Amino acid sequence: MALIKSVRGFTPVIGNNVYLSENATIIGDVIIGDDCSIWFNTVLRGDVNSIKIGNKVNIQDGSVLHNLYQKSTIDIGNNVSVGHNVTIHGAKIEDNVLVGMGATILDYTVIGHNSIIAANSLILAGTIVEPNSIYAGVPAKKVKDIEPNQTKEMIEKIANNYLMYSGWYK
Repeated sequence: MALIKSVRGFTPVIGNNVYLSENATIIGDVIIGDDCSIWFNTVLRGDVNSIKIGNKVNIQDGSVLHNLYQKSTIDIGNNVSVGHNVTIHGAKIEDNVLVGMGATILDYTVIGHNSIIAANSLILAGTIVEPNSIYAGVPAKKVKDIEPNQTKEMIEKIANNYLMYSGWYK
């Protein structure tokens, strides 16, 4: 069973049909929506500020989510896939986003809907990622616009696949 820990009077709230791997760590002011999966060695550390996760979100193995004390929060929309070993620190991620493996997203960033953050990219603090775009590099820059329907379908497929995978573990 995952480590679910209350801190500073906040206890994580877990939605319906959520898979938490046995060694996931969920701490403090964390709200997880329905049909989500939090995978192996993932840490959602809502000890210093809030983490809100929408519906049908998968946060893959080794990822870490954290904030700045009393300053930044994490707000993740629906149908978001966070790849393996991603660090998200105090950012907003809108609906239908794919965050590639190893990416780092820093405080006060907004990732627009239907966007892709390429693997190993570094999104600097305060960056506004345009909707319907791909950002890549260190530091990440916009590399191209993408068609909203194409991206939404691909990202939705990944989110649906992770919902199916999580069912294998229940």
